[in-house]
Amino acid sequence: MTSTQQPSLPTYDHRRGTGPTLVFLHYWGGSARTWDLVVDRLPDRDTLAVDFRGWSRSNTLPGPYTLRQLADDTVAVLTDAGVDDYVLVGHSMGGKVAQLVAATRPTGLRGIVLVGSGPAKPAAEITAEYRQFLAHAYDTEESTAAARDTVLTATTLPARVKAQIGTDSRAGAEAARTEWPLRGIAEDITEHARMISVPALVIAGEHDRVEPAEVLRRNLVPYLSGAEFAVIPNSGHLIPVEAPDQLVDAIIAFAPAA
Repeated sequence: MTSTQQPSLPTYDHRRGTGPTLVFLHYWGGSARTWDLVVDRLPDRDTLAVDFRGWSRSNTLPGPYTLRQLADDTVAVLTDAGVDDYVLVGHSMGGKVAQLVAATRPTGLRGIVLVGSGPAKPAAEITAEYRQFLAHAYDTEESTAAARDTVLTATTLPARVKAQIGTDSRAGAEAARTEWPLRGIAEDITEHARMISVPALVIAGEHDRVEPAEVLRRNLVPYLSGAEFAVIPNSGHLIPVEAPDQLVDAIIAFAPAA
């Protein structure tokens, strides 16, 4: 269910259940419903999924749309929802936001699960030319479909899920759609990652072309104290929709219900 919430906050869906709460943060181009297949497989768990500022139901909220603003919004949403015992589950851009939140060592945070996450240290491949190219990935329906089918995924998705991905990718405010590729993706947050004190699980997709497993091993895991690392077979970058069963198994093993 969608909670009653302050109009200045991003929209979020909070379903009550057994804690700790699993707080889901979506990728660039995603939304809270990116996590539907995961949440549906956690029927008894307390879950909260956010539409980041500038995306989906939150696309009319004004900027800035920086990683720091998204992190501050996440903390504000947790306060608004009354969540004080939780695990952050961040995918791609959402993973980088989760790192910034965790670096502040908030009370109640038990751990972080970083799914195909933006690494703390940007990979060498993230050049200025690449970022300019990426900034136009969602310009048209055709470019969005091409990104979804040739870059973001490595599996065949149901038509309904493919349509949802296309709609969500195009639903962002223009400034939100360009903030991540032009700036956020290249932001070095290694000093923040080193400040994270809770347990961490890093999950990679075997065929992820956006955040390959070797990049996460090299540019993320070393900056997290004692992080666990797992690779989900066959999946591309959109692990929450490509491999929800395996992802749920990994999350439950890492953060079982109390």
